[in-house]
Amino acid sequence: MAEDAKPANPRAIWKGAISFGLVHVPVSLHTATSEQEIDFDWLDKRSMDPVGYKRINKRTGKEITKENIVKGVKLEGDDYVVLSDDEIKAAYPKRTQTIQIESFVKATEVSFVYIEKPYYLAPDGRAGRVYALLREALEKSGVIGIARFVLHNKEHLAALIPAGPALMLGTLRWAEEIRSPEPLDLPKAGAGDLKPAELKMAQQLIAQMTQAWQPGQFKDDFSSAIRALVSQKAKAGDKATVQPLEEAPDLGGADNVVDLTELLRQSLGGKTRGGGGAAKTGKKPAAKSPVASRKKAA
Repeated sequence: MAEDAKPANPRAIWKGAISFGLVHVPVSLHTATSEQEIDFDWLDKRSMDPVGYKRINKRTGKEITKENIVKGVKLEGDDYVVLSDDEIKAAYPKRTQTIQIESFVKATEVSFVYIEKPYYLAPDGRAGRVYALLREALEKSGVIGIARFVLHNKEHLAALIPAGPALMLGTLRWAEEIRSPEPLDLPKAGAGDLKPAELKMAQQLIAQMTQAWQPGQFKDDFSSAIRALVSQKAKAGDKATVQPLEEAPDLGGADNVVDLTELLRQSLGGKTRGGGGAAKTGKKPAAKSPVASRKKAA
């Protein structure tokens, strides 16, 4: 490849649309991170074949077939509730192609504790203009969007965040997934019995070490050392060939862009004069707390 050649467009792992009010922004979802840690695969040293996992009955130690396996959810004691594949499928969130924005909040109101994984959103088809409008409106308003969407048959809470030229979608943990710190033996909040001189010196030290955030200056030294060792052994001919894994399939299409100005006008017109009503879209008003626990379906 020539030095000035652009890298190939990354494969979309999801396609759909951002929805707020009556506006839909067709987008594609792309992984924003690249795992750098070393992945040690298990290999059979006699044949260099990949080593997998067998389905073993833990009581008898014998291998069993897939047909004889059912899914159970453990209760207290030794009791389980067994669910069929059809029951599990029926309980899945309905697969939609929409990132449904429920509210907008100040970015500082969402704790780092809730952030899980970032993705890039790219405009799909002719959605560049409306994509840019949403990005700039979020940036100038100083807010992020709190949304729900379904990926891999799982519903996610997510934050829609402007980041330079991109809109990013960061999945968030549900509030019920965050453990309380109460069982930990933590000192009470506040200065307590700390000496003023101690606190002052600690603040001075922090001030001396404070600098602009430069993520590029931090490197994964362990992974670099392992890669160097692997490269050294490979050059010496100490390597073996293993059958590669299959690639994941492509995912499907997106919606068309419609008249943005008219949809924005209709969305604004659906609000009450007091400013507190939701757009008349047939949907329920957004929850007051963006990171509140969701109610489980009956």
